[in-house]
Amino acid sequence: MNLQTSLTAESPTDSGALSPEALVEQLARDGRAAQRVLARLSDGQKAEALRAAATALRAAGAEILAANAKDIAAGEAKGLSGALLDRLRLDEGRLAGIADAVDQVAALPDPVGEVIASSERPNGLRLSRVRIPIGLIGIIYESRPNVTADAAALCLRSGNAVMLRGGSEALHSNRAIRAALAAGLESVGIPAAAIQLVPTQDRAVVGAMLTAAGLIDMIVPRGGKSLVARVQADARVPVLAHLDGICHTFVHAAAEPGMARALALNAKMRRTGICGAMETLLLDTQFPDSESVVAGLLDAGCELRGDARAQALDPRILPASDEDWDTEYLDAVLSVAVVDGLEPAIEHIAAHSSHHTDAIVTEDAEVAERFLDEVDSAIVMVNASSQFADGGEFGLGAEIGIATGRLHARGPVALEGLTTYKWQVRGSGQARP
Repeated sequence: MNLQTSLTAESPTDSGALSPEALVEQLARDGRAAQRVLARLSDGQKAEALRAAATALRAAGAEILAANAKDIAAGEAKGLSGALLDRLRLDEGRLAGIADAVDQVAALPDPVGEVIASSERPNGLRLSRVRIPIGLIGIIYESRPNVTADAAALCLRSGNAVMLRGGSEALHSNRAIRAALAAGLESVGIPAAAIQLVPTQDRAVVGAMLTAAGLIDMIVPRGGKSLVARVQADARVPVLAHLDGICHTFVHAAAEPGMARALALNAKMRRTGICGAMETLLLDTQFPDSESVVAGLLDAGCELRGDARAQALDPRILPASDEDWDTEYLDAVLSVAVVDGLEPAIEHIAAHSSHHTDAIVTEDAEVAERFLDEVDSAIVMVNASSQFADGGEFGLGAEIGIATGRLHARGPVALEGLTTYKWQVRGSGQARP
């Protein structure tokens, strides 16, 4: 398939005559067949395939941006918020970043085949735990077209096939990106079914994916709280997810004022629509520069909603409701509370955090270590913006998502999180007595 032909195609299945369940089954069987091909590829072959996919993305730049312009126009007509439109929008710089991220994943070490641990039993049996791909991974996501490329690249690098079900907001963008990726794979002899995009927006397909136990090996939802809650409630397939990103920054009494101002502003306002954006600012009563921190946020156009002590810092701060402490705004809105030191801050975070990312600003090393030890979140930071909660910033190349559970993987999920392991046992004729 040449690139231009591929750009008009979705996954190769004709969905018109199939029920949602039959469509998912056919896609899954095609994907599992492609995954068996991926499982036989060497490190170098998978890297070559991803470099070809990145090259195809760059070659299709004009077509992808034209497709994205259709999605943006439809989103504006639909009245999507500025934050959602920002998630959806592509430009030359962002598209170059997507292609670069695919190249970066190609350059990462291949996790497949890594020996996690090995031992020898007294009877001479040699045991090894070895990383292997999970299999076929379903990704259900909303308005971010970059997820199409990130998820595909990470899954392929770790030897997994992927079934993508993007949101209607990014329909044209996702189709164009997937087509370019598939063309790149086919140019080096890898079946396009290794990266599938569900060829319909029928919501019933999501339900069919969630109940496709034995066909899809893991589901990763990326989107709003309602989407993830539905996936977790209805899935009969293992799910790797986080519900929302209610991220806190605690400015301790010993914080350096300039650092506190800069980090609070960046953590909230750099990009308000990402899951690592700060949603609650906690200010120590003994911190001497709280007025300046909140003024910087207000002057930058952020709406602040605070408790009584926070409102006393600046007359522009609105009163916070009980719901504000448990809200992921994904917009230029921030809740602010004043707390009496480290322990009340940790208690507030324990009560309201979604266990995604929480940060402290302090020059007190002992306080910093206590915060790291006692805050139970997937990512805990000292003197850094919560906006670094991103796989690329962790040196992982990209991420499939942030996991906030306690099983299998936690934090940015990249290559290692997309593998499982098996035991390999090597003997020399041992029979169990």
